[in-house]
Amino acid sequence: MKRNVQNARIMMIAGEASGDVHGAGLIREMAASCPGCRFLGIGGDRMADAGMEIVTHVRDMSFLGFLEIVRHLPFIRRVFRRLVSLLGERKPDAVVLIDYPGFNLRFARTAKKRKIPVIYYIGPQVWAWGRGRIKRIARSVDRMIVIFPFEEDFYRTKGMDVHFVGHPLKDVVRVSSDKEDFFKHLDLIPGHPTIGLLPGSREQEVDRLLPEMVGAFDLLKQWIPGIQAILGKAPTLGEAAYASGLEGTNIRAIRDQAYEVMAHTDVVLVASGTATLETAIIGTPMIILYKMSRLSFLIGRMLVRLKCIGLVNIVYGGNLVLELLQDDVRAERIAEETRALLEDDRLRARMKAGLKSVSQKLGGGGASRRAAESVIDFLDRVRSS
Repeated sequence: MKRNVQNARIMMIAGEASGDVHGAGLIREMAASCPGCRFLGIGGDRMADAGMEIVTHVRDMSFLGFLEIVRHLPFIRRVFRRLVSLLGERKPDAVVLIDYPGFNLRFARTAKKRKIPVIYYIGPQVWAWGRGRIKRIARSVDRMIVIFPFEEDFYRTKGMDVHFVGHPLKDVVRVSSDKEDFFKHLDLIPGHPTIGLLPGSREQEVDRLLPEMVGAFDLLKQWIPGIQAILGKAPTLGEAAYASGLEGTNIRAIRDQAYEVMAHTDVVLVASGTATLETAIIGTPMIILYKMSRLSFLIGRMLVRLKCIGLVNIVYGGNLVLELLQDDVRAERIAEETRALLEDDRLRARMKAGLKSVSQKLGGGGASRRAAESVIDFLDRVRSS
């Protein structure tokens, strides 16, 4: 343990379910090296279990699209002011921000003005949506810890202190049960074609995607005898989020076993986001779905410069996985594309080969440990100066 980091106080902010996973890994690794470190801020159940004091729960911060954010601005401002107040009350030695750029970049500037060091873990994707902001980011962030290999050169050429640590999902994605046991638990037949439904971790995503997924499954049942479906429920959402979408269906649903859903199905219908990378690491063919309010989508299209929106395609560097966006998120189209993927062995084999290359690009294991070492090294250097 580095003596200058003993008893460090660290504020952490993770505003989404994926950030909760990565934040928990970082806390555990830091706590193993520095048992006296204390953590507080925004996180979820995983970060709480790892030892963080939760000021605001991540489930209350997960908004999808510009309009949703605007509707919740009074709440967001209250949370922001509370955290700013805690900067003065608790006097953290550093702020560690995890993804969630809309909120976190503003908070980085506030912390910096109060002369509190700022570390950004899982850096903002400015290479996709706002390269003009890089100068402001460089003024507000003292160290950037990135998880994609191409990000290191991008930030370094802008004069920033940046460390590439690999993707923490490589340590997180683990399948704990085999297909026979998993299907037996759900009363399904292992030999039948099966699709996985992963409509996201936000209520807005589930509201928009699940009905179309269910409709697609109803069509597939007419075309493919014996086809089955498994819904993976997000740990951040209650049963009410799924009730109306599942009513009257024979779709099996399970919570906290998303990796089993990914691993033991033949095709996964997945909301755009971190889950696409998790599915890629496991290696199951997928179709990406993305739907938000029309105005939010149009604004996003004006800001984002990339041809692909799915992280798996961005890492791959091309259109490996089909992306169905907005009006293409229709039961009929989803069913047609899913059927094609189920029935075309060559297409499935090509996608699996591409997913393997994506997994390799994300690096090996140990990302959370390397990220913790980077944070500890930075804190030690700051306290020694």
